[in-house]
Amino acid sequence: MINSSDELEPGQIAPDFTLTDASGASRSLAEHRGRPVIVYFYPAAFTPGCTTEACDFRDNLASLQSAGYDVLGISPDPVERLAQFAAAEALSFPLLSDEDAAIARAWGAWGQKTVDGRTFDGLIRSTVVVDAEGRVVSVEYNVQADGHVARLRERLGLPRLVSSVTVQ
Repeated sequence: MINSSDELEPGQIAPDFTLTDASGASRSLAEHRGRPVIVYFYPAAFTPGCTTEACDFRDNLASLQSAGYDVLGISPDPVERLAQFAAAEALSFPLLSDEDAAIARAWGAWGQKTVDGRTFDGLIRSTVVVDAEGRVVSVEYNVQADGHVARLRERLGLPRLVSSVTVQ
């Protein structure tokens, strides 16, 4: 569990950051001022849950952007691994490297977790929505990857996406 004093709260200013993206460019939260942004933290590229979540954001990216939202993914993976992940999964939104987990800690997304009966400190799958002025609008810790973007869309009041699959 995360110490509640470390968790972000709606209404507070989101901690700024500058991190390196999968292409090697520096990206900051400040460059998104004037437009809301969804910042999601994921534990590790190429793992099943993280791949599911990243592909879910990828598949919803156009509709999120048309609703005014940018999307940033942050993990403790090195830049090279993020580049491989982005290429393998055709991810077109920025993936940012937080190798020392300083930003994850500042955003309350780092703490004690238990996986397969083993307890350790690590990145806690989390999503934070920041408004155009840099204030936290919504925070969710311990996110379930499967179906996360649909639940987020609902919480943001965005319409459901209609599947393009045709049943014959």
